[in-house]
Amino acid sequence: MDIFGILTLIGGLALFLYGMSVMGGSLEKLSGGKLEMILERLTSNPIKAVLLGAGVTAVIQSSSATTVMVVGFVNSGIMKLSQAIGIIMGANVGTTITSWILSLTGIQGESIIVKFFKPSSFSPILALIGIILYMAGKNDRKKNIGEILLGFAVLMFGMETMSNSVKPLAEVPEFVNILTMFSNPVLGVIVGAILTAVIQSSSASVGILQALSVTGAFTYGSVIPIIMGQNIGTCVTAMISSLGGNKSAKRTAIVHLYFNIIGAVFFMVVYYGLNAIVHFGFANEVVGAAGIALIHSVFNIITTLVLLPFTKVLEKLAYLTIPASEDEKEPVEDEEFLILDNRFLKTPGFAIEQCRNLANNMAELSRECFIKSMHTLTQYTKEEAEEVIALENRIDIYEDKISVYLTKLSSYNLAYQDSQNVSTLLHCITDLERISDHAVNIVESAQEMVKKDLHFSRKAQEEMQIYSSAVEDILDRAVNSFIHTDEKQALLVEPLEEVIDGLNKSVKKRHIKRLRKGKCTIELGLILSDIATNYERVADHCSNIAVCLIQIQDTELEAHRYVNHLREGEDVTFEKQVELFEEKYHLSKEKEK
Repeated sequence: MDIFGILTLIGGLALFLYGMSVMGGSLEKLSGGKLEMILERLTSNPIKAVLLGAGVTAVIQSSSATTVMVVGFVNSGIMKLSQAIGIIMGANVGTTITSWILSLTGIQGESIIVKFFKPSSFSPILALIGIILYMAGKNDRKKNIGEILLGFAVLMFGMETMSNSVKPLAEVPEFVNILTMFSNPVLGVIVGAILTAVIQSSSASVGILQALSVTGAFTYGSVIPIIMGQNIGTCVTAMISSLGGNKSAKRTAIVHLYFNIIGAVFFMVVYYGLNAIVHFGFANEVVGAAGIALIHSVFNIITTLVLLPFTKVLEKLAYLTIPASEDEKEPVEDEEFLILDNRFLKTPGFAIEQCRNLANNMAELSRECFIKSMHTLTQYTKEEAEEVIALENRIDIYEDKISVYLTKLSSYNLAYQDSQNVSTLLHCITDLERISDHAVNIVESAQEMVKKDLHFSRKAQEEMQIYSSAVEDILDRAVNSFIHTDEKQALLVEPLEEVIDGLNKSVKKRHIKRLRKGKCTIELGLILSDIATNYERVADHCSNIAVCLIQIQDTELEAHRYVNHLREGEDVTFEKQVELFEEKYHLSKEKEK
């Protein structure tokens, strides 16, 4: 093998690893975080957890990605260690699908049907379809499917290139002698573990082994320890991922390591023990790509079946290795924000969902904060005023944590829809935080009135009660539409905001009339004006939230143009809604006397 053959081998390996990365990444994008959410919610029993772990890994083609995600779940408290063990077992089974796909390169035969199933025949077709979808696709889904097909074609082309480049080595005695050294079980395990640890993918390392198998230098007996080592080496990714996590995350990674080590030891003891007695005839037979895939599958399936009843034992081993400390028993400060785990950034769809869950909590707190602040205007208590201020401080923390995480997420290569969702959340949490700021302003006005023993006139109280009801209504509609992504509720916010603008002007205008008649003081007037202005601005923030949600459904919608279009009277439905809200929240004429 000359220098050009080595360069071809390196190029094939690079294409193989790149194709695997592109295909896996695009599969994750296509899932949009749904697979991870399924993992999060449906792990009530070990068998179900194993099946889910296998299914998700088979889809995203990476046991390392699944395991790292599970480490993140446990670290953030979404999942318990006992639930994670089943998923880790399933991930090992799911990753064997990749080796079976790669074994297609070893198909032999002269018939047209057999030739068509060879990757060298169908990969160009997939590449053509993929590039058309990627370049001409008008939405993210089509582009992602195109990337998956392109990634698969590049993966298979790299595999073929590697296989073809190493075929001449079958005639080189020195190379064959090196490979036969791996028949030593200990050396084989070490080599397999190191190779997988370096490239951090058992699927990729098994693929490389399948490519090398075309030399005919590997036997079933020599590849078994290598495959055992590859399963141990894949634990490195989870171990590295757990370094920045809490003790629960580290225990999850340790369970993954124990599972593969115990499985490898068990499998090798049984295999070599039986071989010493029975003398397996296949042990010295040359193994091909399909044979390697078979060993990989048999090992992982048997290991899972054997160790599944002992999940509690694995859990105890993890706790013996990393004992529980007193700190773990104490409640963690800001525990709810642990779901904003940096490990989830690599799966944007799921990371966005975690942000959305927290943003929903923030929306509820903002609503509660402002409603409590309005209550202090009529029935002031020091305790409730302090609650409003405490809620506002809590909401500030929410806004800070979520916005920092979303900013980190936006630096990744996001799909268009994910990018839109990040932008929407950033805008909405800013408006929610501003609402809580206005709540504090209301409380300060209430405190000033109590301190100076000031009271609104009966007419002013009646007007402000109507105004408050309208603001509470728009706040409910905006928050509910945000939490439930309810476009129908969102469409009702803007007409109500229009009515609130009118109420704001009317309340201030009527106060001026009372001031001129000497029925109100300037000091009370200033307080009333501040309250009315805060109400009106809260309605504006509700409008902003609603428009953001409407834009999710209509990506071509431009916020200011949409609002201006409505207010110019060009939308009949909008005008009818305005009339209905005006009837509901009108200031009666007799109150102006």
